[in-house]
Amino acid sequence: MKLDLSPESVGRVVVSTIVGTTVCVAVALYVDSFNFAQFNDAERLRAIIVDICLPIALAVPLLLFFSNKLRELAIAHRRLAVFAATDALTDIMNRAAFSTLVEAYLSEVRSAEAQRSGALLIIDVDNFKSVNDRFGHDQGDVALVTVAHTIRDLVRSPDIVGRIGGEEFGVFLPGASLGDAETVAERIRRSVDEARFVPTGTPHHLTVSVGGAVFDHQLAFQELFRTADQQLYVAKRDGRNRTVIGPAPMNSNRKLAAA
Repeated sequence: MKLDLSPESVGRVVVSTIVGTTVCVAVALYVDSFNFAQFNDAERLRAIIVDICLPIALAVPLLLFFSNKLRELAIAHRRLAVFAATDALTDIMNRAAFSTLVEAYLSEVRSAEAQRSGALLIIDVDNFKSVNDRFGHDQGDVALVTVAHTIRDLVRSPDIVGRIGGEEFGVFLPGASLGDAETVAERIRRSVDEARFVPTGTPHHLTVSVGGAVFDHQLAFQELFRTADQQLYVAKRDGRNRTVIGPAPMNSNRKLAAA
């Protein structure tokens, strides 16, 4: 079994304490060794015992204390980073974290020799204003959480899910083809359509419209998002509660090359 030496692990505290104490003992023995020639056997043995026991008695509690404090700081830093990247209501990524990760993937595509592919879906809750107006903003929040968790439970672990607007969510599908994106988008639409939302004891039907853009070439996040948003507009225009997926335009690749 591999020992966990991450900054947040207890193993890191234990190893740091052992190594630090060993170094302290070695230094004490080395410094005192210049006096060993003047000692008889009993004095030399006593000096060695003191050189070993005293650093252990002093170093172990101090190193444990400071190593554990560093561990607590690492845990706090991680929690703060997660908090900063998470939408407080839906417990999925916020817009900044979502767009940063997608842009990082697209940057990898631009620097890689082999072309990569993927898809961006934008999911918008239909007629969300009427939910707030009819049931209140607290129930509107429940509706958003219902949709967010429905989406999150349907995607793969490599996929990226985020809340990118008030009632808009984004899903990035690395390596997805047009067929893959259409399948995922339709699965999300159907699952939200079947989700149970009962504000104030009254069943209410939630639906979403999904627009998506698929790419198999280099392009910028803004271009991918713009294309997906255009497809979402078509889905809304044509009656809502539907999915419209299309390819991202190839001219974005030429713009990048020219730049």
